[in-house]
Amino acid sequence: MTPTSPNESEPMITDYVTGRSVPNVGAEANRQDVERLLVEEKGYAPEEISVDAPIDMEIDGEIYRSRVDLVICLGPRPLMAVKCAAGNLDSRQREIVAAARLLAPDRILPLAVASDGRSAIVWDGVSGKQIGTGLAAIPHRSRLAAEFGSGKPPAPLDAERLAREKLVFRSYDSMNVNTRR
Repeated sequence: MTPTSPNESEPMITDYVTGRSVPNVGAEANRQDVERLLVEEKGYAPEEISVDAPIDMEIDGEIYRSRVDLVICLGPRPLMAVKCAAGNLDSRQREIVAAARLLAPDRILPLAVASDGRSAIVWDGVSGKQIGTGLAAIPHRSRLAAEFGSGKPPAPLDAERLAREKLVFRSYDSMNVNTRR
Protein backbone atom coordinates (compact mmCIF):
# COMPACT_ATOMS: atom_id res chain seq x y z
CA MET A 1 0.00 0.00 0.00
CA THR A 2 1.31 3.46 -0.91
CA PRO A 3 1.50 5.77 2.11
CA THR A 4 -0.61 8.91 2.02
CA SER A 5 0.01 12.36 3.40
CA PRO A 6 -1.41 12.94 6.89
CA ASN A 7 -3.72 15.78 5.82
CA GLU A 8 -4.74 14.55 2.41
CA SER A 9 -5.57 11.37 0.59
CA GLU A 10 -2.73 11.81 -1.93
CA PRO A 11 -0.27 8.94 -2.35
CA MET A 12 3.27 9.76 -1.24
CA ILE A 13 6.62 8.92 -2.81
CA THR A 14 10.21 9.47 -1.73
CA ASP A 15 12.00 12.30 -3.49
CA TYR A 16 15.12 10.93 -5.21
CA VAL A 17 17.36 13.91 -4.35
CA THR A 18 16.17 14.93 -0.89
CA GLY A 19 14.89 11.63 0.50
CA ARG A 20 11.79 13.44 1.78
CA SER A 21 8.30 12.07 1.39
CA VAL A 22 6.35 14.12 -1.16
CA PRO A 23 2.81 13.88 -2.56
CA ASN A 24 2.72 12.06 -5.88
CA VAL A 25 0.57 14.64 -7.67
CA GLY A 26 0.83 16.33 -11.03
CA ALA A 27 4.21 15.87 -12.69
CA GLU A 28 5.96 14.56 -9.56
CA ALA A 29 6.78 11.21 -11.19
CA ASN A 30 8.30 13.15 -14.10
CA ARG A 31 10.43 15.14 -11.66
CA GLN A 32 11.70 11.95 -10.06
CA ASP A 33 12.73 10.68 -13.51
CA VAL A 34 14.58 13.95 -14.20
CA GLU A 35 16.29 13.91 -10.79
CA ARG A 36 17.43 10.32 -11.36
CA LEU A 37 18.74 11.24 -14.83
CA LEU A 38 20.67 14.24 -13.49
CA VAL A 39 22.40 12.18 -10.80
CA GLU A 40 22.87 8.78 -12.44
CA GLU A 41 23.55 9.78 -16.05
CA LYS A 42 24.55 13.45 -16.03
CA GLY A 43 26.95 13.34 -13.09
CA TYR A 44 25.39 15.90 -10.74
CA ALA A 45 25.67 15.37 -7.00
CA PRO A 46 22.36 15.51 -5.12
CA GLU A 47 23.61 18.52 -3.16
CA GLU A 48 24.04 20.42 -6.46
CA ILE A 49 20.32 20.07 -7.18
CA SER A 50 17.94 22.39 -5.38
CA VAL A 51 14.44 20.87 -5.30
CA ASP A 52 11.54 23.32 -5.20
CA ALA A 53 13.92 26.28 -5.25
CA PRO A 54 12.17 29.37 -3.92
CA ILE A 55 11.58 32.27 -6.27
CA ASP A 56 10.21 35.50 -4.80
CA MET A 57 9.56 38.74 -6.62
CA GLU A 58 7.86 42.04 -6.05
CA ILE A 59 5.17 42.92 -8.57
CA ASP A 60 3.25 46.17 -8.16
CA GLY A 61 4.17 46.41 -4.48
CA GLU A 62 3.15 42.84 -3.63
CA ILE A 63 5.38 39.82 -3.13
CA TYR A 64 4.72 36.83 -5.38
CA ARG A 65 6.24 33.61 -4.04
CA SER A 66 6.60 30.36 -5.89
CA ARG A 67 9.05 27.54 -6.56
CA VAL A 68 11.09 26.29 -9.48
CA ASP A 69 11.13 22.48 -9.75
CA LEU A 70 14.92 22.08 -9.94
CA VAL A 71 17.86 24.47 -9.96
CA ILE A 72 21.36 23.20 -10.64
CA CYS A 73 24.18 25.00 -8.81
CA LEU A 74 27.88 24.38 -9.23
CA GLY A 75 29.42 25.86 -6.13
CA PRO A 76 27.49 28.99 -5.23
CA ARG A 77 26.47 29.68 -8.84
CA PRO A 78 23.02 28.67 -10.08
CA LEU A 79 23.44 27.71 -13.74
CA MET A 80 20.38 25.78 -14.90
CA ALA A 81 16.66 26.00 -14.10
CA VAL A 82 14.49 22.95 -14.82
CA LYS A 83 10.71 22.69 -15.19
CA CYS A 84 9.45 19.12 -14.84
CA ALA A 85 6.19 18.72 -16.68
CA ALA A 86 3.86 16.36 -18.40
CA GLY A 87 2.51 17.13 -21.82
CA ASN A 88 3.78 19.64 -24.34
CA LEU A 89 7.24 20.82 -23.30
CA ASP A 90 7.25 23.72 -25.79
CA SER A 91 4.45 25.32 -23.80
CA ARG A 92 6.79 25.62 -20.79
CA GLN A 93 9.37 27.81 -22.55
CA ARG A 94 8.24 31.26 -21.37
CA GLU A 95 7.80 30.13 -17.77
CA ILE A 96 11.17 28.42 -17.34
CA VAL A 97 13.14 31.00 -19.35
CA ALA A 98 11.58 33.74 -17.19
CA ALA A 99 12.57 31.77 -14.09
CA ALA A 100 16.16 31.51 -15.37
CA ARG A 101 16.17 35.28 -15.74
CA LEU A 102 14.72 35.94 -12.28
CA LEU A 103 16.22 33.34 -9.91
CA ALA A 104 19.52 35.12 -9.24
CA PRO A 105 19.39 38.87 -8.63
CA ASP A 106 22.88 39.48 -10.04
CA ARG A 107 22.81 37.28 -13.17
CA ILE A 108 20.78 35.34 -15.66
CA LEU A 109 21.09 31.56 -15.45
CA PRO A 110 22.62 30.39 -18.74
CA LEU A 111 20.25 27.45 -19.28
CA ALA A 112 16.53 26.76 -18.94
CA VAL A 113 15.16 23.23 -19.40
CA ALA A 114 11.72 21.65 -19.61
CA SER A 115 11.59 17.87 -19.30
CA ASP A 116 9.12 15.08 -18.74
CA GLY A 117 11.87 12.57 -17.91
CA ARG A 118 11.66 11.00 -21.39
CA SER A 119 12.46 14.06 -23.48
CA ALA A 120 13.68 17.60 -22.92
CA ILE A 121 14.01 21.00 -24.50
CA VAL A 122 16.93 23.27 -23.57
CA TRP A 123 16.86 27.05 -24.05
CA ASP A 124 19.51 29.72 -23.72
CA GLY A 125 18.57 31.74 -20.63
CA VAL A 126 19.74 35.02 -22.11
CA SER A 127 18.26 34.88 -25.61
CA GLY A 128 15.40 32.45 -24.92
CA LYS A 129 16.32 30.56 -28.08
CA GLN A 130 16.03 26.79 -28.19
CA ILE A 131 19.50 25.23 -28.24
CA GLY A 132 18.71 21.51 -27.97
CA THR A 133 16.10 18.78 -27.75
CA GLY A 134 16.07 15.33 -26.18
CA LEU A 135 17.63 14.14 -22.94
CA ALA A 136 21.08 14.25 -24.55
CA ALA A 137 20.72 18.05 -24.81
CA ILE A 138 20.75 18.38 -21.01
CA PRO A 139 24.44 18.98 -20.34
CA HIS A 140 26.55 16.58 -18.32
CA ARG A 141 27.98 18.19 -15.19
CA SER A 142 31.48 18.37 -16.70
CA ARG A 143 30.17 20.20 -19.78
CA LEU A 144 28.09 22.63 -17.70
CA ALA A 145 31.13 23.36 -15.53
CA ALA A 146 33.42 23.82 -18.54
CA GLU A 147 31.04 26.09 -20.46
CA PHE A 148 29.45 28.11 -17.66
CA GLY A 149 31.18 27.33 -14.34
CA SER A 150 33.71 30.14 -14.49
CA GLY A 151 33.99 33.45 -16.21
CA LYS A 152 31.67 36.38 -16.12
CA PRO A 153 27.99 35.39 -15.80
CA PRO A 154 25.38 37.00 -18.03
CA ALA A 155 24.35 40.39 -16.66
CA PRO A 156 20.93 40.83 -15.08
CA LEU A 157 18.09 42.40 -17.04
CA ASP A 158 17.39 46.12 -17.06
CA ALA A 159 14.53 47.25 -14.80
CA GLU A 160 11.89 47.45 -17.55
CA ARG A 161 12.68 43.99 -18.94
CA LEU A 162 12.87 42.56 -15.41
CA ALA A 163 9.36 43.87 -14.67
CA ARG A 164 8.02 42.19 -17.83
CA GLU A 165 9.70 38.87 -17.01
CA LYS A 166 8.13 38.91 -13.54
CA LEU A 167 4.68 39.29 -15.10
CA VAL A 168 5.40 36.49 -17.59
CA PHE A 169 6.58 34.13 -14.86
CA ARG A 170 3.64 34.88 -12.58
CA SER A 171 1.13 34.48 -15.42
CA TYR A 172 2.41 31.06 -16.45
CA ASP A 173 3.19 29.88 -12.92
CA SER A 174 -0.27 30.76 -11.62
CA MET A 175 -1.80 28.47 -14.27
CA ASN A 176 0.02 25.40 -12.94
CA VAL A 177 -2.44 22.88 -11.56
CA ASN A 178 -1.95 19.73 -9.52
CA THR A 179 1.12 21.06 -7.77
CA ARG A 180 2.12 20.95 -4.13
CA ARG A 181 2.38 24.73 -3.81
